Amino acid sequence: MKYKVLALAVLATIIYSCASKTAVATTEVKKDEIKFATVMTPELAEGKSLYENNCAKCHSLYNASDFNAEQWKPIVLSMQKKADLSDVQGQKIYNYLTMK
Repeated sequence: MKYKVLALAVLATIIYSCASKTAVATTEVKKDEIKFATVMTPELAEGKSLYENNCAKCHSLYNASDFNAEQWKPIVLSMQKKADLSDVQGQKIYNYLTMK
């Protein structure tokens, strides 16, 4: 009888220790605050890499959401010339910064 109780206690301890301990957090989200995950294609990943590796050499990086697509156009064009990047590389950076 002792072995059955001991085995049951050990089994209960093992099951309890293996159980998930994460709690689901609930928060209220306003309608206009919802953000969707964007799939990072290889081209966008390359644009991100180009942005981080070339633009950060001279200044701190801006968040992509700091400017809209129309505001990014002249910024990327100007910085593309200063960083000596090709048009294709500039377009990849622009696509990364303006992805939705």
